[in-house]
Amino acid sequence: MSSSGKRSRQRGYRAERELVTTLWRLGFAVMRAPASGAKIRKADYPDIVAIKNGKVAVFEVKSRKKTGPIYLENEQIKKLRTFAERAGGISYIAVKIPRKGWKFIKAEELTQTKAGRYRVTKEQIEGAPGLPGVLSDLGLIKDLEKFMRNQTNT
Repeated sequence: MSSSGKRSRQRGYRAERELVTTLWRLGFAVMRAPASGAKIRKADYPDIVAIKNGKVAVFEVKSRKKTGPIYLENEQIKKLRTFAERAGGISYIAVKIPRKGWKFIKAEELTQTKAGRYRVTKEQIEGAPGLPGVLSDLGLIKDLEKFMRNQTNT
């Protein structure tokens, strides 16, 4: 593996751990799939699963140095959507951009390219909501206000 590939993978792991910590602090039960990105035949694992009050969010996490388009394989999105459907939850592409924070794009809002991959455009990323959008989708927006109060008190 090239050193740039290794750095990219490390950046991805750091982003996953950061999102897990943030969701945990919000009161979610959170798990980072230990086999995320692995070739598993009988299971469809997302990078992160977060559950709170019976509400489920599943995430495919991407970390980028700068905002730009992201391409995802058809099979990856299919697995993400299948897992969310089985769990009764919502699936997201979580994008971490340094100094810009997190952006969350619902997997159902992605469009396929002619080649069969999925593309997340720079405009989609820039216009996507942050964590409040996820909490709103899950009907948990009041928890954000509580989280923000706790953050200012620590």
